[in-house]
Amino acid sequence: MTSNTSVDWKIPLYKIYTDEEDLTLITKIIKRGNNWAIGPEIEEFENAIKNYVGADYCLTLNSGTSALHAAFLAYGFGPGNEIIVPSFSFISTANSVSFVGAKPVFGDIEETTFGLDPNLLSQIISQKTKAIVPMDYGGISCKINEIQEVAKNNNLIVIEDSAEALGASVNGKKVGSTADSSIFSFCGNKVLTTGEGGAIVTNDKTIFEKIKLIRSHGRMDTVRYFDNTEQSQYLELGYNWRMSSITAALGLSQISKLDKMIKMRQENAEYISKALSKFPEIITPSSKGGSKHIYQMYTIRLLTKNIRDKLHDFLTKKSIFSKIYFNPIHLTDFYRNKFGMKENSLPVTELISQQILTIPLYPNMNLEEKKYLTDSISEFFDSK
Repeated sequence: MTSNTSVDWKIPLYKIYTDEEDLTLITKIIKRGNNWAIGPEIEEFENAIKNYVGADYCLTLNSGTSALHAAFLAYGFGPGNEIIVPSFSFISTANSVSFVGAKPVFGDIEETTFGLDPNLLSQIISQKTKAIVPMDYGGISCKINEIQEVAKNNNLIVIEDSAEALGASVNGKKVGSTADSSIFSFCGNKVLTTGEGGAIVTNDKTIFEKIKLIRSHGRMDTVRYFDNTEQSQYLELGYNWRMSSITAALGLSQISKLDKMIKMRQENAEYISKALSKFPEIITPSSKGGSKHIYQMYTIRLLTKNIRDKLHDFLTKKSIFSKIYFNPIHLTDFYRNKFGMKENSLPVTELISQQILTIPLYPNMNLEEKKYLTDSISEFFDSK
């Protein structure tokens, strides 16, 4: 594979969509000279998220990983517990289970949405299983309704890793509105980004109150900490996982144009898919079965690993950034060594991971960029 350490990318994998509103809100906070932390923007952003998703409660944190970790702590998961997760995800989905001393049990995925296969879950549920953590891949919901049915029949919690899917929906219901709790990520490549950041939504007030303590040193505040002249109450062990006011202000600005950014992504995805549809070697992403795809990533599937790897290398030489999202978590060195995971244990996950390639897509992708991308892919296949 060609090294890309010094490539001047003609087309990066993603670009952040920003406008004057982002600058205005950030400047306002900087100029006021106080409340850069625990400012009013945090609660405003939380209210905006919960109203957008359709949940009763929302808490922001400093990352999606912290949100997932906090959720596991709030539900009381720990040593002796098993939590079902996909291996086809970013590694934090599994790591967050390990953070609390529980054991991640890897479930295989289905080929429609690349999410956990609900038909296989019963095979890996044990008396130690406490929760199922499905992941919404690249901007489309997993088969959440079917997964929740399995969870309900087995008295399990569902915590949806919706890090990549804020704004996606299933049969008109927003992702994050149906699971027991759902987490989102706002890191740099997400549809709504604040650079870093995360959130959790839930309809469970008890979980909401627990996470409020967990994210802020176990502290119970009735007055904002930096406005409080009295001693604070520290009720339990907690962490410093709060989101800053500046970060929340960016989030407020971004969420006000979220639907606009999603529409731009969908239009760009439509252009790319139409251009690539002539190649039988490529399966393009699309909305399926009542699910609305927001194209947080535009991931194509190739017929073979050989074709995928050659295309990946070819695009790099054309200064087009592409990336493999994701290699299986269970085959990383850490999980091989810790749990003795082996190849061929999750056949669909391993097959998909050898065939997928994420290529550039972002809201303000111009016609020249889209044409260069699709023409380059055409050049690759036409020259074979």
